[in-house]
Amino acid sequence: MKIARRGLGLLAAAPLLPVAAQAQPAFPTRPVRMVVPYPPGGATDVIARMIAEKLSAQWGQPVVIENRAGAGTTIGAEVVARSEPDGYTLYETTSAHTISKSLYRNLSYDPIRDFTAITLTAIIPLVLVVAKRVPATDLASFVAWGKAQPHGVTFGTTGNGTAQHLTAALFKLKAGVNAEFVPYRGDAPLNTDVLAGLVDASFSTLSAVLPYIKSGDMKAIGLAHNRRMDAIADVPTFAESGMADFEAATWFGTFAPAGMTNALREKIARDISAIVAEPAFTQRLVEMGSDVTNLPPARFDQFIAAETARWAEAVRVSGATVN
Repeated sequence: MKIARRGLGLLAAAPLLPVAAQAQPAFPTRPVRMVVPYPPGGATDVIARMIAEKLSAQWGQPVVIENRAGAGTTIGAEVVARSEPDGYTLYETTSAHTISKSLYRNLSYDPIRDFTAITLTAIIPLVLVVAKRVPATDLASFVAWGKAQPHGVTFGTTGNGTAQHLTAALFKLKAGVNAEFVPYRGDAPLNTDVLAGLVDASFSTLSAVLPYIKSGDMKAIGLAHNRRMDAIADVPTFAESGMADFEAATWFGTFAPAGMTNALREKIARDISAIVAEPAFTQRLVEMGSDVTNLPPARFDQFIAAETARWAEAVRVSGATVN
C-alpha cells in the first residue's frame, strides 16, 4: 500500500499533458505512399522522388511513389480523395489541381473540400518560346508578326485545359492575336515539333525548355512571372515588355485526404519544409528552372483559393471544358 500511495503521489505531482499531446500517436510506423498523377520522368515525378527519398531517411519508413497518371491528374486525385486522412497517403500534384475544379463538369470529388493542403514546394513559371524560323526577338515583334499571319499563330499545348493551353488562350485575347491551339501528349512531343518548326510557339514550363533556350534552338520571348529568373536572366518578364498582370506558372505542392488532424498536417509540412530548405535541394530546384517557394499550411490554403479563382476565370475566358 505504501508503494501504491507513493506512486499515486508522484502522478498527482506531475504536470498534466494536454489531451492532444497524450493522444498523438507516433508517425509514421509503416510505409507511406505518395501518389503522383503523372508518368515517371516528368518534373512532378522528379520533385516527388526527391522529397520521398529525404522523408524516408528522416522518418525511418519508406515513402513509396505511386504513379497514377491520366485524365488530367483526376485519376490520381480520386485515389487520394478516397483514402484515409492518416498521413499514409500523400499527394504530390501541380496547378492542374486548381484548374480541374472549373474545367471538369462531372468530377467525382471536390479538389478543395476533399483534400488537405499541406505545403507549397516550388513554382516553375511559364515562358513563351518560339521556333527559330519565327522572325521575332521580343514580345512586340512577336505580336506584330502574329497579327500579320493570315491563318494566325499555332500554339502547341500539353492538352486541353492545361495551364499551357489556358495561358495561350489568355494571351490570344490580351494580345489580339489570332491563334490555333495544337494539343500534344506531354512536353517531349511538343518540344520536338517546336524545334522542327511545325508549330510556331508554346507557353512551356521553364524547366521543359531551358536546355533549348540555352542552346539557341528555341527563342525565349517573355517570362510570365513577377521577376526575371537567374537561369534566363536576359529574358524579360511580360510586365517589362509592356503586358502588365500577365503571370502564369506550374506549381508543385503536397496534399493529403480531407480530415487530417492539424497536428499531423503541421508535422508533415515542417518535415517537408526542412527538406526544401536544404541548400543542395534548393539548388536542384533552381537548376530545374524553379522558383523555390516554401509556404506553410495556412498560407498554402490562401494560395489554393486564389489559384482556383484565377484559373476559373481563365477557363471561362478560353471556353475550355472537359466532360
